[in-house]
Amino acid sequence: MRVMVIVKGTEDSEAGRMPTTDELNAMGHFNSELVEAGILLAADGLTPSRRGKRVRFADSKATVVDGPFAETKELVSGFWLWQVSTMDEALEWASRVPFVDGEVEVRPVFEVEDFGDEFTPELQSREEAMRKAIETQSAD
Repeated sequence: MRVMVIVKGTEDSEAGRMPTTDELNAMGHFNSELVEAGILLAADGLTPSRRGKRVRFADSKATVVDGPFAETKELVSGFWLWQVSTMDEALEWASRVPFVDGEVEVRPVFEVEDFGDEFTPELQSREEAMRKAIETQSAD
């Protein structure tokens, strides 16, 4: 199963405080462990919300809203994408994240079988072709 581990925003992340050398070292070590265990698919941090935008949809119209966004606890400051066997395995890894303060949220990613009959063979084929194209672009 794939899970997204969502790193919640904090006052420090919203202020743009960059990690210390020790924090970067600890995170690098943790990420190396994830790679060695064969579960890390992707990981990145995000800039403060003041550099972001939101696109809101109403009545089929899109409206762009500039950051910053008020509710720090509702913001995302980074993520990992992991391939694990079970949610328990994901939670074991998540409990080892080298944060002094903060919070992560662990959520399963939808898989093909989750969509049932609505995800027709034609749609599945299109999805598979798109994923292969992405992998090809990433390899270049």
